Amino acid sequence: FTRSVMKNFNLLDVVSIAEEASKLIMNFYQSGDFEVKIKSDKSPVTEADLQSSSLIVKRLEEISDYPVLSEEKVVDYQIRKDWNFFWLVDPLDGTKDFIKRTGDFTVNIALIENHKPVLGVVAIPAQNLVYFAKEGEGARCKSSKGVEKISASLGHEPLRCAVSRFHCSAETEAFCERNGIKEKVGYGSALKMCKIAEGEVDIYPRLSPTMEWDTAAGHAIMNEAGGKIVSAVNYEPLQYNKESLYNDPFIASRVDLDLK
Repeated sequence: FTRSVMKNFNLLDVVSIAEEASKLIMNFYQSGDFEVKIKSDKSPVTEADLQSSSLIVKRLEEISDYPVLSEEKVVDYQIRKDWNFFWLVDPLDGTKDFIKRTGDFTVNIALIENHKPVLGVVAIPAQNLVYFAKEGEGARCKSSKGVEKISASLGHEPLRCAVSRFHCSAETEAFCERNGIKEKVGYGSALKMCKIAEGEVDIYPRLSPTMEWDTAAGHAIMNEAGGKIVSAVNYEPLQYNKESLYNDPFIASRVDLDLK
């Protein structure tokens, strides 16, 4: 991985791209000057999403030769099915949080190698935070205090569960009840996976639909921090660059938890 993938760029190059996109997004967020449109899948999109996507795609193409698959730049499966390496991007994850001004929206950039995320960057523009990881090198968080290594290994008793602000389904409620989980904390976007990676929460069941770009960067970070994301269908790690870009319902957690 290190020899073949990192020869033209390093992880901090990708962190810088996420930070640049974050500044662009915050200009829209602070001005409140953006129109909300509805895409064909009924999800909202703003000019901040589109400009962030254009910036990230351009910058990634400047630092590497790998193709880019973005939520706002979807590539047909017949073109991407033989990709061994590619960038997987959500330029503004949590558009609903952005519109409702909760602050819980993120910029997600992942590098996928043969269906697995091997590098991930998740920036939280409104909090001036960046979480990042590369396979074999651990996970870190960059804040106003500097860069610190993070770990999912702390754990809580009783278990603390992250839930979505906008997508906490009946299935999720049933999962929590079945596993005796009473403490639930609401977060938006990929921030939920970052909270597991830094030991703030223990588990995040997501039993309603998500896309590959929603999870890939957080998945890479969790893998390096002592976490995991498994399909709630077969309990295998989530796979990327499938013909359908929808994820299975999944359970993200500390690596030592096996709840069903």
